[in-house]
Amino acid sequence: MNELLAALAAKGDLAHVALGAWAGTSTSLLLWALKQVIRFNRRFEEFMSELEKLNQLLRMDP
Repeated sequence: MNELLAALAAKGDLAHVALGAWAGTSTSLLLWALKQVIRFNRRFEEFMSELEKLNQLLRMDP
């Protein structure tokens, strides 16, 4: 890895290294955000399911 960075720095392609680091970071942040949205959606669906069960229980005539 150090050899690759040294070769890129010697050729003046440090901007490409920075761009690659930015792209990798932004991609990983996007994946993390999507994972959080999926988790939230799952919890919300569970909440709505439990709320529906409660509504059905309360609608029953004694």
